[in-house]
Amino acid sequence: MAAGGLFDGVFAAGSVAESVGDRAWVQAMLDFESALAAASAAVGVVPEDAAVEIEKCCRAELYDIAALGADAVRIGNPAGPLVRALTARVAPEAAGYVHLGATSQDVIDTAAMLLSARALAALRTDLHVCATRLAQLAEEHAGTVMAGRSLLQQALPVTFGLTAAGWLGGVTAALDRIDLIRRERLAVQFGGAVGTLAALRGNGIAVLSELARRLDLAEPALAWHTERSRIAELAGVLGQTCAAVAKIARDITLLAQTEIAEVREQGPPGSGGSSTMPHKQNPVAAVLAAGSAAQAPGLVATLLAAGAHEHQRAAGAWHAEWQPLTELLRTTGSAVHWLRVSLERLQVDPVRMRGNLESTGGLLVAENVAIELASVAGGAVGRQEATDLVAACCLRDSSGDLADLLAADPTIGKYLNRNRIEDLLDPASYLGSAAELVRRALRDWQSR
Repeated sequence: MAAGGLFDGVFAAGSVAESVGDRAWVQAMLDFESALAAASAAVGVVPEDAAVEIEKCCRAELYDIAALGADAVRIGNPAGPLVRALTARVAPEAAGYVHLGATSQDVIDTAAMLLSARALAALRTDLHVCATRLAQLAEEHAGTVMAGRSLLQQALPVTFGLTAAGWLGGVTAALDRIDLIRRERLAVQFGGAVGTLAALRGNGIAVLSELARRLDLAEPALAWHTERSRIAELAGVLGQTCAAVAKIARDITLLAQTEIAEVREQGPPGSGGSSTMPHKQNPVAAVLAAGSAAQAPGLVATLLAAGAHEHQRAAGAWHAEWQPLTELLRTTGSAVHWLRVSLERLQVDPVRMRGNLESTGGLLVAENVAIELASVAGGAVGRQEATDLVAACCLRDSSGDLADLLAADPTIGKYLNRNRIEDLLDPASYLGSAAELVRRALRDWQSR
């Protein structure tokens, strides 16, 4: 995706996009070369003066990115042209020490890890804001009763606090995985041509250790040129994050429908409008979060499909990773950015929630009546019979007089009077452990 492209405002939104652009890629490759020279100097393989000279020239603004891209076709990747350009720029006495012991894949794989680390840091910041907002919503609305829905129909009552707590669970799970991947699975790549570090003549492992330390990446036991589980796990956590975003965004768009109207986004003037319909107030941030997140599964699949790398260095499978990984980082960043915007704009309407609950005249709490009937009947009415009796009344209810129908039933009326039935049909009376579940979710979040 070109910088400043037509769709960048939507799909390259937020701070992650800045971490994965072309200039960021070039800088990450140069960071590898700079750290490699410094690490080699630290273990006595490269003169200190040469390492300092190389480091001075490892600034992306010194290089023509378009020219590097054009030259990449000669060897099949942009690392080679960049190494040549860097070598030409340093002082002659340092030129022989540029890229010492490394291969192109070491440069690009390590750059991918550096980019991912930086992108995950930005992603984590936005996700943490989302989680904080969700925890606030869960606490504020722990007692706000709303219709729970299964198969898109009203099911049993829940609270909006419990709904937000459920959303929070998906976000905190993504945060946990991001932290694990960043800490343990983003590793430096350094193996030389076939993973043996032969060019360093016995100093390879010492340089590897120092290189990992300087780049703040994990030190792998050996090169992972064709063992791509790190890429697969990174793709997985990004896909998981987008799934969490998509669930929340989908719920918000459904709850914001005109016929439901239990939430809405209150954005700045002009947001959520339509090109033709003056009355529209679309939850546009949630829509864009969903649209960004929807791109992740295909990109994850591409990265997993590219995981079969032959022998010690792959012919094509490695190359297939660069673009989808970049796009996956970018689109995940956009998805989380737009979710953050949506949650910051989100307005909850408890009155509308209560109105929707009452629109069925108590139907969604009919299970409460059946359970109570079986309980007070003391075995005279079994659980299934009680359910069938209440269900028959529900099927006859077409005017919102369910309490009257239930009270008029000979068997139900024998054990439950109308006042008791009305109490049982109050949605707030059938929330189970919702309040404690919200408290558990909040304690879990606060413990982090």
